[in-house]
Amino acid sequence: MKKIGIMGGTFDPIHIGHLLLGQMAYESFALDEIWFLPNGNPPHKDAEVNKKALEHRVNMVELATENVPHFRLSLHEAKIGRHSYTYETMREFNQKYPDTQFYFILGADSLFAIEEWAHFREIFPTCIILAAMRDDKDQDEMKKQIEYLHEKYDARIELLRAPLLEISSTTIRKRAAAHLSISYMVPDAVADYMITNNLYEED
Repeated sequence: MKKIGIMGGTFDPIHIGHLLLGQMAYESFALDEIWFLPNGNPPHKDAEVNKKALEHRVNMVELATENVPHFRLSLHEAKIGRHSYTYETMREFNQKYPDTQFYFILGADSLFAIEEWAHFREIFPTCIILAAMRDDKDQDEMKKQIEYLHEKYDARIELLRAPLLEISSTTIRKRAAAHLSISYMVPDAVADYMITNNLYEED
């Protein structure tokens, strides 16, 4: 049975933190691949802007992952005019790839907020959740939340130890808008793409 890690997000833009988390999951749980799923844009009055923004996000994920054999860009959620819900995506993946065990990677904050997600109960049977634990989140609290979700919903959750990196897409967009360096925050190919396409100039 194949073992596939799933990393969803807006990736606006994708950065080193995303890639490192995917690599840590790949190594720690002996996964075969990590799939990066850029979210589609919600409905908006300016569809052309949305379409272009999505195209840029997808292109940056492709550039960031294309030279890593076990990283893969998935366009499953990259659809204009619809919201992407984790429970739907994971259900569809299970139906399409019945010989695969999926591992859904999320951050500590998401683990504590997962009961607020749409139809969250339907997520648990479809995957093993890998909850990234960083130095800023108490390990005991993480373990208590994992135990709680397992006992109440039969959720399968494992701790994913990941280094603490104070990098966010918001910070990168602000630095790009201020014409500050984003070296070491995103892969060189992504930085070049952002400059070439004048991304985030008006943020």
